[in-house]
Amino acid sequence: MANRLKEKYRTEVFEALKDKFNYSNPMEVPKLEKITINMGLGEAKDNSKIMESAVKEIALIAGQKPVVTKARKSIANFKVRQGMPVGAKVTLRGDRMYAFADKLFNISLPRVRDFKGVNRNSFDGRGNYSMGVKEQLIFPEIVYDDVETVKGMNIVFTTTAKTDEEAQALLELMGMPFAK
Repeated sequence: MANRLKEKYRTEVFEALKDKFNYSNPMEVPKLEKITINMGLGEAKDNSKIMESAVKEIALIAGQKPVVTKARKSIANFKVRQGMPVGAKVTLRGDRMYAFADKLFNISLPRVRDFKGVNRNSFDGRGNYSMGVKEQLIFPEIVYDDVETVKGMNIVFTTTAKTDEEAQALLELMGMPFAK
């Protein structure tokens, strides 16, 4: 099964980027490398059920089992010990990455209340884009009645672009709904 967004990249986006930035070598054209979804769960130190539900929800959203991240060092003020589970993350590449991006751009983000587009200023200077989602309920796989607590997540789009301008052009052509 061919992915819609992957086909769009091959047919439209690749040529548009090549023309816009005058690349001489086709390997210079930026592409999406990976998407990382991270959910920090500081409250999981008190309630282990929160971690289990978060892992299950990220697996539903991403279509891939997440890795439970553990604290690197103890922090007394937050009552966190080294090695305690403090979050979950998943890195998507290939077809799963394109499927997730397609779902995020066309289904999930438009479901956000009063959505005007994502911030254009969230690039890191090296062609990568980070965004936050306040609640996991915007994804169609999540059943509202099964959610114990509303949790936010960070989503990072890693591209092969050298500049933020190239990365923004890539994401915009792929369908990222940037704010006007």
